[in-house]
Amino acid sequence: MFGAIIGDIVGSRFEFTGPAPRGFDLFTPECDYTDDTICTVAIADAAIHGLDYKSTLLDWCHRYPNPMGDYGNRFYHWINTADPQPMDSFGNGSAMRVSSIGWLYDDFDEVMEQAKKSAEISHNHPEGIKGAQCVAALIYWLRTCRIYKSGVEKAVKRSFGYDIPTLADIYKIGAQGHFDGTCQETVPMAIRCFLESESFEETIRIAVMAGGDTDTKAAIAGSIAEAFYDIPTAMIQQAHQYLPQEMSQVIQDFYHQLRNNIAN
Repeated sequence: MFGAIIGDIVGSRFEFTGPAPRGFDLFTPECDYTDDTICTVAIADAAIHGLDYKSTLLDWCHRYPNPMGDYGNRFYHWINTADPQPMDSFGNGSAMRVSSIGWLYDDFDEVMEQAKKSAEISHNHPEGIKGAQCVAALIYWLRTCRIYKSGVEKAVKRSFGYDIPTLADIYKIGAQGHFDGTCQETVPMAIRCFLESESFEETIRIAVMAGGDTDTKAAIAGSIAEAFYDIPTAMIQQAHQYLPQEMSQVIQDFYHQLRNNIAN
């Protein structure tokens, strides 16, 4: 979960400014959490405490109505509708908020079911659901050592049908100013950023330097990378400084729940 939040914060300042330069500073005063972190915290809060995904997501988004970069137009309308209904969306928002589910459930079928439930409240298009399920599945597979990095592409193709683009192609698209806003674009790109890395930090750097939807691509790549690499303590401490206390509390509750799951 913290992998997604770090990716979001680091990528936030480059979302509308073009690809980041090599060697860029990870955390600066221009960084902040965005809707990606708000929604990630909301889904985790619901999963940890047995709450309804829809009402919890709406609650958190209403608490933070003006995040850095704002909400996407369709999702903003969904949040602010009296009785929001699924909007047949395949935007990458369903995939960026799902990371906690890949950690909190130890049965694969339950991971898939909960990922679906977390997505379909707003993103009920098959591609929106698939994007969330793919990210949750990869986290589950990697953290339980059911696959290694070398098996990721084959597993993703077999289970979800995604072809993973080359990093060169991703960077070329980003340099042209293309904004990857859909699950079917961003999820495979984020997976490639993880596959080309040798550490958690490198995953985030590769994703942000790819341009496009930098905060969301880095959030998804970071959430996958957390299941395989250790996150440097310094990065966790720096990211916490951007977060309101109530968000930090949910994150603490999440990792406390994980420790309890392992102990039991």
